[in-house]
Amino acid sequence: MQAATQFRALLRGDAMIVAPGAYDAISALCIQQAGYPALYMTGSGTAAGLGFPDIGLVTMSEMVENAARIARSVSIPLIADADTGYGNALNVTRTVREYESRDVAGIHIEDQVTPKRCGHLDGKEIVPHAEFVSKIRAAVQARRNADFVIIARTDARAVLGFDEAIRRANAALDAGADMAFVEAPQTLDEVARVPRLVHGPCLLNMVAGGKTPALGLDDAQAMGYRMTILPGILFRNAIATFDRVLSDLAAQRRMPGIAGADTVTDGFRRFGLDVWNAIGTDPETSGERGGQ
Repeated sequence: MQAATQFRALLRGDAMIVAPGAYDAISALCIQQAGYPALYMTGSGTAAGLGFPDIGLVTMSEMVENAARIARSVSIPLIADADTGYGNALNVTRTVREYESRDVAGIHIEDQVTPKRCGHLDGKEIVPHAEFVSKIRAAVQARRNADFVIIARTDARAVLGFDEAIRRANAALDAGADMAFVEAPQTLDEVARVPRLVHGPCLLNMVAGGKTPALGLDDAQAMGYRMTILPGILFRNAIATFDRVLSDLAAQRRMPGIAGADTVTDGFRRFGLDVWNAIGTDPETSGERGGQ
């Protein structure tokens, strides 16, 4: 089953979809092994993995390449950050088709200018309302698989206020988007009002230390959100772990213990060692390989 079709089935369910953020294949596999039904490719984590802050320095090709690695590493559907679509309607069309061809289940496209900034940074700028809607319409028309999910993200709350963010979210849904993503509501009241005022499925972005107040996943579901993403939950904790381990190494002058893996073999088993080792040991397959 294609990833987009898998994700559509999740959307038809009753439970809110919780998608932790992956920034590479290792983090993606950990999310799948933990039992989550879907995952999210974080743009900020992708940028950090390349050594950059999330301020629009990563190209469409680099984002698609990372999405491809993640998607082929797991069997659960991947929703990916596609920033601004990387240009006008023409660029958006290519963006959709590049992600779709990598078996990504869906993407979100936002209304910031290029270069964009992380949605929880100050200093954002947005494109005019009509330009945003035209890009969403182009994204919808560009997909070849009707199940491929187009999520319309608006950053208007920080620039023109909450009411304009709601207006843009509804206009994007009217243009064919499958889900609305109002980025960075600034109070719990605003968080709760988004699904009441938006005329379609809504996505909530949980960012520790960001503009949006913290709340529980059960609270988000009770408010009516269909999906919650947690972009930084792994890569930011990974950085904290790197700092701690390196500090321990410097202080103790000895190899720190590694939690969760008894041996090197145990560690590699999490990433398919036994499956790869089995290739060529089956008499039927080994005979074929030896004759070529």
